[in-house]
Amino acid sequence: MFDKTVVILGLGRQGVALARFMSARGARVRVSDLRTEDQLSDALASLQRFPIEYTFGEHPSSLLQGADVIYLSGGVPTDMLLARTARKRGIPLSNDSQLFLESSPCPVVGITGSAGKTTTTALVGLMGKRSKRYRKVWVGGNIGNPLLSDLDNMERSDLAAMELSSFQLEIMTASPQVAGILNISANHLDRHGTMSAYVTCKSRILNGQSKGNRTVLGCDDPGAWSLRSRVIGDCWGFSTSPHPAFDNGCYLSDEWITIRKNSVEDVVVRKSDINIPGQHNVLNVLAACALAGAADVEVAAMRQAIREFEGLPHRIELVRENMGVRWINDSVATAPERTLAAISSFSEPIVLLLGGRDKHLPWGKLAKVVKRRVKYVILFGEAAELIERNLVKPNDQQDISVADASADEAAISTTFQMDKGPGVKSGYEGSPVGETEISGPYPPTIVISDGLDDAVQLASQVAQHGDLVLFSPGCTSFDEFRDFAERGETFCELVRGLP
Repeated sequence: MFDKTVVILGLGRQGVALARFMSARGARVRVSDLRTEDQLSDALASLQRFPIEYTFGEHPSSLLQGADVIYLSGGVPTDMLLARTARKRGIPLSNDSQLFLESSPCPVVGITGSAGKTTTTALVGLMGKRSKRYRKVWVGGNIGNPLLSDLDNMERSDLAAMELSSFQLEIMTASPQVAGILNISANHLDRHGTMSAYVTCKSRILNGQSKGNRTVLGCDDPGAWSLRSRVIGDCWGFSTSPHPAFDNGCYLSDEWITIRKNSVEDVVVRKSDINIPGQHNVLNVLAACALAGAADVEVAAMRQAIREFEGLPHRIELVRENMGVRWINDSVATAPERTLAAISSFSEPIVLLLGGRDKHLPWGKLAKVVKRRVKYVILFGEAAELIERNLVKPNDQQDISVADASADEAAISTTFQMDKGPGVKSGYEGSPVGETEISGPYPPTIVISDGLDDAVQLASQVAQHGDLVLFSPGCTSFDEFRDFAERGETFCELVRGLP
């Protein structure tokens, strides 16, 4: 790469990893970010030993002069002016995930989906770590650390578990040896514009596979399962019931997680051995077992990992219990479907906190469930009035479709099954999550607050003994916070500060 001139747009964690990787290999590196030098001080300090050319506050066309390749960070849209100009000039677009897959010495399990991919990726990583098959297991991608940062330490006998978002897949041509598509439902339409474009991005995880590779699809999800005709190698599946459509995969049989491989069935664990709550997390465990099985991880390693795994922060996380009220942080819920999963994980009366920045997703299904299951809704953030309009619409006027999707994709977007989002051990026992529908004397009271701080204060005033305050926003955090993690941490601090 010594003679290459590369342009990196965006200096987040992916951009930093790319800049370090390319500079260390002798490339001439130009980095451009719309933020100021002061705002990027930490990132710049981590790269100070490298001879990098920086541009702040703009992406001028002069960056393309003599450039061999443009690397886009995940948050940089592919239709931005500089990227469009690069394409017209024949300059290829790439990203850190593409570069990693092209360079990795070890097999990669790549995981995407509209929800659930972070928990599933983390659990696959833990299963791999408990396996005797691999020297070391690396976990990263869209979850935490860009795997490009670890490339120099990887060996052929290792395994990488990689989360891939639609933003990353949008311009990728390389694929992992084991590719998983958990589910596909309406998401990120503010970025991709149409459901058709979003589905196309997700399916790109399959395009670079070969006949010797393996693909795992969610059989219960119409969006994921509709892509089986695009599978090039062996098609595996996972399902909540024994499924005749796949020869290899994982399913739930009489309360047992069961894996089938080469016509041989093995029991992994009981459903009750899963430590993270919600029917959506049963699906995540089934997916992880199928993916780990496709990577030849032993059943004993799967069993050990499932019994150890207690989930990840900001996913149905118990913050505190105070005066008979439990406060739950589910900040990871950045789409209405994820909020649906959270609601169905509890049987108590719910005080629900919704808001943030809308992603142009349908709210109809959630509105119908909120009217049956939630006693009090507190709205906050940029999308508060939009959400209120959806919540007060009569049910027969709710729009739960995506108008510009094709027939198949409209079926995907309107089939609002149980969200398959991630979760965390929440400190409560034995709720019949996802299996019974609890109705109450509703519709709920709806209030718009002045912000998250005010929303928490209002919740503390209206919540009664036996209630559950559920922070599951259904929107992104970008109107006020850097990401869902910062939003979740702020919520936890506010709740812990209550008298």
